[in-house]
Amino acid sequence: MHVPADEAVTQSPHSIGQDVPADGLHDVLDELRTVTLDPAPLLLGVDAHVGDGLSSETVLSDPGFHIGQPASAGQGDEQHAILHHEGDVTDLGLCTLFDRVLYGSIDGPPITLYFLDGVTDLPYVEVNDWGEIISSDGLGVFDGAGVEIRFSVEEDGPVVTFTRHNSDPASFDNGAPMTVDFDKDTIEFKDYNVFCLRGGSDSLIETTTMSGYNDAGEPTLLEKVDKGSFMRYGNSLTFDLGAYGIDLIQQDGLYLIPLQTLSDILMPNTARGCLFFNGQAVILTADVGDAADVYYAAPTGERSEALADYGYKELCMMLDHFYGLKETHRIENFQRLFQSIGFEDLLKGDDVKQADGAVYRLITDFLSDGHSHWLGFSYLTGPFEYEARDAANEWIDVNLDRQEEARAKFYPNGIPGYEEIGNTAYISFDSYMNMLQPNDYYEMDPEDYPEGDVIGLIIKAHAMITREDSPIENVVLDMSANCGGSDSVSTLVVAWMLGEANPSFVDMMTGAMNTNAYRFDANLDRVFDEKDTLAGKKLFCLASSGSFSNGNYVPCTLKASGRVTLLGRATAGGACTILPASTAWGTSFQISSNVCKSFLKNGAFYDIDRGIEPDYALTSPESFYDRVALTDYINSLP
Repeated sequence: MHVPADEAVTQSPHSIGQDVPADGLHDVLDELRTVTLDPAPLLLGVDAHVGDGLSSETVLSDPGFHIGQPASAGQGDEQHAILHHEGDVTDLGLCTLFDRVLYGSIDGPPITLYFLDGVTDLPYVEVNDWGEIISSDGLGVFDGAGVEIRFSVEEDGPVVTFTRHNSDPASFDNGAPMTVDFDKDTIEFKDYNVFCLRGGSDSLIETTTMSGYNDAGEPTLLEKVDKGSFMRYGNSLTFDLGAYGIDLIQQDGLYLIPLQTLSDILMPNTARGCLFFNGQAVILTADVGDAADVYYAAPTGERSEALADYGYKELCMMLDHFYGLKETHRIENFQRLFQSIGFEDLLKGDDVKQADGAVYRLITDFLSDGHSHWLGFSYLTGPFEYEARDAANEWIDVNLDRQEEARAKFYPNGIPGYEEIGNTAYISFDSYMNMLQPNDYYEMDPEDYPEGDVIGLIIKAHAMITREDSPIENVVLDMSANCGGSDSVSTLVVAWMLGEANPSFVDMMTGAMNTNAYRFDANLDRVFDEKDTLAGKKLFCLASSGSFSNGNYVPCTLKASGRVTLLGRATAGGACTILPASTAWGTSFQISSNVCKSFLKNGAFYDIDRGIEPDYALTSPESFYDRVALTDYINSLP
C-alpha cells in the first residue's frame, strides 16, 4: 500500500475524541468517526477448507475449519493440537479511520490462522505468513511516499528474525531487525522506532506528513529545514511476553504467535489500526464502529477460558508498554491497577459484558485523560447500553459550553474565520483540519477553498494582513474553543506565526526523541522566506480551559517562544498522540499513546499535558469575544 506524504484528509492522530462544537467558521467533523469519503475497512475473509484430521468433538459446528493432525513430539514442553484455518480475501478497500487519516483502497492478502487444542476464538499466525502480510506485497502497512518496505524472515532454531528492507537502498532503516525467541517468549527490537517507520520518513517520530514536493519537483506548503532538525535514537526494547504468561509456540516446523500480540505490538503505530477477529473474518480498522455491518454480523456468545486468560494478560502487556501517561497517573503496572480497583476478576471472568464494562470504566474512571476513549463493544456481546462518567471530558465540555454561549452573544450567526477590528486581525477556528491536497492550494482560486479548511483560511488571512497599506499591527490567533486536530495543520499554523515551527516528540516507551524544523509558504510563491512571516506585527493568542490537544499545543508553543503574548485562561492540556487499541476478545477503544508531544527549550523536551497559564488572564468568557473592548485592551498592553 502506498500512502502519499501529502494525503489530504489530515494526517496525524492528535485531537480530542469528542464532537467539536459547530461554529461560524465551519461545522467541525466528528473527530473520531467522520471522513470526507465513504470507504470500508479491510476485511480478510476466512472461507471453508475441510480436510482429514482429529475427531469432530474438537471442531466447531461451522464447517469452515480445517482440523490438522494431532501434534507430534517436537520443540517445547507442551504439545498442542493445531487447527488450521485458511481463507480468501473479500474484495473490499482498506480504510483505517483514525483522526481522519484515509488510506487508499487495496486488495488484502490471503491470511492463514491457526488454533490450538480445539480453541477456535484465539487465532495464531505463522511467522512466515506474517512477514508476507506486512510486506509491501501484502498489506503494505509500512509503505509510504512511494517507498516500499519488505521483510525477510530467517529461522534459527527457536529464534526467528524479521529484517526490514527499504526499496531505497540508502535509507537508514535498512536492516532493522525484530527478533522473536520462542524459547524465552520474547520479541526484541534493536530499535523499535526504526523498525516501525513508515516508508519515506527520515525522522524517528514523524507526525507532520505534509512537507515535500509535487510531481514537478516544486516545494509545497511546508519545507523541512535541516538546521534545527535532529533526532536521538531510543533504547533497544524487549517485550517479555513470558513474564506476562503469554506463550509463543514452536511446533511441527511452525512458529506461531497470537494474532492479537502481533497486532498490539506492530499495527497501531504503523497501520494506525488494529486487527479484529470475530470468528468469521479479520478486519483492520481503528474503530469497529466503522466496520459494524461486518464485525457485528458474527454470532454473539461466550469466550473460551483460554481466550479470557490470554486476553487479560495481553491487555496488561499492551497497556504497560503503550499507555503514555502511566507515570503521570501513578500506575506502576496495569496488573496491579486492575487488582487494586477490583477489575481483575471482571476482565478474566466468563461474562464478556462485564469484561467490556471494566474496560469502559478503566477509560472513563481511571485514565480519563481526554484522549483515551471507548469506541465499541466486542462482537461476542454486540452493542449494548452502558454509560459511565468521564470526568476529564465533562470538564472540557463544561468549559467549551461556557465559551460557546459567550461567543453566541456577540456572534449569533457564527464567528468569522477572519475579522479586522481597527488595527487588529483576528483568526478563529475550532479544529485543525484541511480538505485539500497541498498542491491544490496553489492551483485553486483562494475564494474556492472549502469552508472550514484551516490552511486556506491562513493563506487568505496572510494576504489580507500583508496587503499594501494594511492597517494591521496586531494579529490574534483565537484558540479559545479549539479541541485539536491534525498535527500537520497545527505545525503549519505555528510556522506562520513564528516563521518556523519545531514540533518535538518523545517516545515514553523507547526514549527516542525527535525535533523537526518547518517553514510555511504562506504567500504561495514556492519560496520560503521572510515574506511568508508576520514580521513586524505584535502577536497574540487567545486560549481557554477548553483548549485541548493541538488546541493546547499551539498556545504552549507560542508562549514558550517568547514572541507571542498569551491571553485568556489556563489551557486544558493533552500531550500524547492517540493510539487505537483493542482486546483479544474484540473490544475497541483508543488510548493516549507512548508518543508525547513536547516543546523544546534550552535543549530540553517539556511535555504539555498540564496545559499552560496565560500571560494575561481574561476574567470572563465574554471578554474573549467583545472584540472592540479586547482590541482596546491589547493596544494598552506594553
